[in-house]
Amino acid sequence: MKIIDKKISIEELKTMSEKMFDSLVKAVVDIDKEIMVVDAELHADEEKLLLENKSKQESLWGINLYPDLSGEDFVEFDSMINLRPSQNNRSRGVDDKQIREKIISIVNKLVTK
Repeated sequence: MKIIDKKISIEELKTMSEKMFDSLVKAVVDIDKEIMVVDAELHADEEKLLLENKSKQESLWGINLYPDLSGEDFVEFDSMINLRPSQNNRSRGVDDKQIREKIISIVNKLVTK
């Protein structure tokens, strides 16, 4: 696992994705700190690392990155950690459009293509 608070290259993500089924990289984004953790088998492990580093639970969202794809296909909003009825998020996706846009903005800032 790796905390990304500065740029990471798409090539580095591609190398990470080769270890995973479906050529994806799991990531958890902290929308307040504008950082993310990548390269773990479970979003829950990445979430735990961020919580240990003083992130707030309500700011953490699980996504999948597909480094071989581009545009809207690059980021997938699908993680069990996103199920949060208390935050009105009742799916494994990210139901709030503003939060999705914030996540995409952070990913675009951190990943060099």
